[in-house]
Amino acid sequence: MSTEYVIDPPAQASVAVAGTDARFPVRRIFCVGRNYAAHAREMGHNPDREAPFFFTKPADAVVDDGAAIPYPPETRDLHHEIELVAAIGTGGFRIPVERALDHVFGYAVGIDLTRRDLQQVAKDKGRPWDWGKAFDRSAPCAAVQPVADIGHPNKGRIWIAVNNETKQDADLAELIWTVPEVISICSHSMELRPGDLIYTGTPAGVGAIPPGSTLTGGIDGVGTITIEIRQPV
Repeated sequence: MSTEYVIDPPAQASVAVAGTDARFPVRRIFCVGRNYAAHAREMGHNPDREAPFFFTKPADAVVDDGAAIPYPPETRDLHHEIELVAAIGTGGFRIPVERALDHVFGYAVGIDLTRRDLQQVAKDKGRPWDWGKAFDRSAPCAAVQPVADIGHPNKGRIWIAVNNETKQDADLAELIWTVPEVISICSHSMELRPGDLIYTGTPAGVGAIPPGSTLTGGIDGVGTITIEIRQPV
């Protein structure tokens, strides 16, 4: 018996999978805050290895590589944050660190777009970050590269440029909490499910994106991403 809905159900959010026409369905997006020491310092925080914290974005915040995104409303300080994204293919609860990578389908290059001024207001007032982080089209994500093709990257250059000027340039080896540690810790609080994406943190060098800019970024062994930030609508 088919289910009848009172409105049309939303389309399934998804990202491309490299080497195929199939797509990876997105269920949830988890993001790790301050997971590179230099970035923690530039944001005014101690980079000691304190327990990682997470925030979320809606699944339909994803946009594909090559997208043109209007400069978002209610901000004058849109920032770029380049990140390694882990795509969860097998769910689990309280996943041991030593088994965490077994749950990964693949990896992608992602950008955590941030309305920094709105985030800062929320921080100053002790409010949630949602309006600064979880807005429309705030999670660009390039094609997922299956583990079967690239393995599990744990080192290599991660970078982003704004209008061909490099702004963030680091190495995955600088992650404070490794990908298997992040997966395990997240799974102890939330049961991970197939389709979840985990944005694993951004290195130092975050900064403003002027309207009309082109972002290009990449991670060695994973891929590249190009996004255009258009004028405000």
